[in-house]
Amino acid sequence: MTVLDDIIEGVREDLADRRRARPLEDVRAAAQAAPAPRDAFEALGGGNGGSIAVIAEVKRSSPSKGALADIADPEALAASYERGGAAVISVLTEERRFGGSLADLDSVRAAVGLPVLRKDFTVDEYQIWEARAHGADVVLLIVAALDDEELGSFLALTHQLGMNAIVETHTEEEVRRAVAAGASIIGVNVRNLKTLEIDRDVFGRLAHLIPGGTVVIAESGVRDTDDVAGYAASGAHAVLVGEALVRHEDPATTIGAFRRAGSAAWDAGVAPRG
Repeated sequence: MTVLDDIIEGVREDLADRRRARPLEDVRAAAQAAPAPRDAFEALGGGNGGSIAVIAEVKRSSPSKGALADIADPEALAASYERGGAAVISVLTEERRFGGSLADLDSVRAAVGLPVLRKDFTVDEYQIWEARAHGADVVLLIVAALDDEELGSFLALTHQLGMNAIVETHTEEEVRRAVAAGASIIGVNVRNLKTLEIDRDVFGRLAHLIPGGTVVIAESGVRDTDDVAGYAASGAHAVLVGEALVRHEDPATTIGAFRRAGSAAWDAGVAPRG
């Protein structure tokens, strides 16, 4: 069993508990009563290039690093991300490996005016309705965890609800599947979720396969401004950053530095346009 398989097994068990406590019909009603979602595609630049956006993550722990930060006040952390110029706030809601919760999502949603990503392992449409019911504007769809039928139907439901989806890939085949499904925001995760190994060169090998007009996100492996500049130089419109922010005493300043470093790569003409 891979790490991804093990995580998804736990996600399904926890999901079954939530479904018993709150039927899908109730979740749908709450989703339909929620305020209109914010447009993350435009917040991330609409795939036009020329600058770099930061998706800043509220993340307590990870399977690869264990505990990262004791985030007693996710609202305050998210507010600092917004002050620093983040385009989207990502909130981990997976409990077993990442220490997240829907309560964190609720807290962040109430604290910021930016689009909010519910970052979890989506394996059932219930989770998409649930994300919208809790005010999320974006969901994560991991190609490695879904077959083509699931990917297509989950993407369609996301759009039906007025939300965006970040469709996450790690291989050439997964990028082709994401493009074929019609994804408008594609993430390239340089961490292999089956082994947890990081290879930052994966982004450069895959980004050119993604068609123009698509928002391209570099996920994982951001340690400093050099990493951000490197991703931008390979065509990233945005970077998703967790550990480097939650462990920093001044995340707002760090976000500003990341944005400047990435945008400088575009301005220097190093990064491809569009």
